[in-house]
Amino acid sequence: MEFRNRLMELRKQKGWSQEQLGERIGVIRQTVSKWETGDTPPEMVKVIGA
Repeated sequence: MEFRNRLMELRKQKGWSQEQLGERIGVIRQTVSKWETGDTPPEMVKVIGA
């Protein structure tokens, strides 16, 4: 499974919006959206720190 699909799946399982996830890991909602659409990959620092 691609990262973007897994991210969206896990976020939805938690019942979090993109904004809520972004707040928890220190990024803005638009960044989460770009990760989920595959427009940009996340920086590993953000992923590991989550």
